[in-house]
Amino acid sequence: MESPEKLSNLRQKAVKGLAWSAIENWGRQAVSLVVFFLLARLLNPETFGLIALASVFIAFVELFLDQGLSRAIVQRQEVESEHLDTAFWTTLGISLFLTSLSIACAGLAADFFKQSELTRIIHYLSITFIFSGLSSVQQAILERQLAFKSLAIRSLIAVFVSGIVGVVMAFLDFGVWSLVGQQLTNGLMQVLVLWRVSNWRPGFRFSTTHAKELFNFGINVSAFNIINFFNRRSDDLLIGYFLGPVALGYYAVAYKLLLVMTQVLISTATKVTFPIFSRLQGEPERLINAFYNATQLASIIAFPIFLGVTVLAPELVKILFGEQWNQSIPVMQILSLIGPVHLILYYNSSVIMALGKPAWRLWIQVINTVTNVISFVAVVQWGIVAVASAYVIRAYLLSPISLIAISKLAHINLMKYLQLYVVPLVASFVMISAMLGIKFVLIDFIEIRLLTAIAVLLGTSIYIFTISIISPKLFKSVLALAENIKFKTEKKV
Repeated sequence: MESPEKLSNLRQKAVKGLAWSAIENWGRQAVSLVVFFLLARLLNPETFGLIALASVFIAFVELFLDQGLSRAIVQRQEVESEHLDTAFWTTLGISLFLTSLSIACAGLAADFFKQSELTRIIHYLSITFIFSGLSSVQQAILERQLAFKSLAIRSLIAVFVSGIVGVVMAFLDFGVWSLVGQQLTNGLMQVLVLWRVSNWRPGFRFSTTHAKELFNFGINVSAFNIINFFNRRSDDLLIGYFLGPVALGYYAVAYKLLLVMTQVLISTATKVTFPIFSRLQGEPERLINAFYNATQLASIIAFPIFLGVTVLAPELVKILFGEQWNQSIPVMQILSLIGPVHLILYYNSSVIMALGKPAWRLWIQVINTVTNVISFVAVVQWGIVAVASAYVIRAYLLSPISLIAISKLAHINLMKYLQLYVVPLVASFVMISAMLGIKFVLIDFIEIRLLTAIAVLLGTSIYIFTISIISPKLFKSVLALAENIKFKTEKKV
């Protein structure tokens, strides 16, 4: 059992880590969204579809890069220098091999999708594997140390510089190569900044014993990532193959907003909670309380935004992307509904991993993936709206599996756990009712940007007011936490 002083220090690191993780994710996503909005107005759907097809291939090959070694480094209670050196040289060696393999197989991928341009695109994007190999262990060390300030600096610089490169190239009519240039610049800058802010350097040592220790944990993580690829990318693959790059471009733009919201609202916190939960694995009661608190805080923030986007998608697409992307609207509305399920799965997975049960998470993901692929294959002929609908419906139908698993493993009170979502869910429904009402009344009388601004301000105010009325205690605790995070961040800066 850790001493009160160590637990207090861990709590302070968690608060600082959450603050800097939020700064990283929110800042990075804000910059990337601005860049994405500009690129969406400069490039056409087919261009985004081509890069999405290339990304499917690149993402699949990248699955075999890390082998779960970085997650194993974060999860282990004790890490020796041999663990780090072994993981680094293993990952770098694999990255060089995968770069060569990807370049050799690029033509096969282009033939499969019947898009000859993909060959050269994949050739250049394959360089990103080397960037990943050079940064995987460095990033794991900083995450383990809860040094999220350094990670935030790295990400913000990389996304800002790469965004400038992408937009400038698009203005100069480089087309799809502006997106390729953006990705390559991002990977290069991440490596350069990461090695600048990190003090660790690899030694020339390799230990088969330490490699085996890391692989015993990492193999399940790696298997999960492979299964998760088909869970998350099979829709892109099938749309690109059966419906073509234009339809995939519309789908990719709609999915982009879901991805950004997930990264900002959920991944920000889970990036911190996994190492925190791992530290508390020997203190079950404290772990469960931390899990409850983290889950409820995330749901209070995430629920209204995911559901609010469903209401405002028609206005957001026209304002941010332009009229040419109207076919993305229904897809965006449907995909936003999966946000609450993603919240549940992310936090449950963090606890399962922290307690050293990656195989549990793997089997849950196998079930999710098999049902996802089957549903996508069954409905892709009816278009991108049908694919999005199948994705959401399947997620809700299978969500109880994750709840049962976390209940058995962490011995949580299932009823208490489900009650955590009641307040944010009720307040969110009150909020979207008000937003729909204001749209119905004012839509024919005021300009679309003003209407959207009014709906957002009204909805936010009503949501906050509703929580303060139905759960004053929760409202006060959230305010106290926000003030604490603000104080810690300002003090650190």
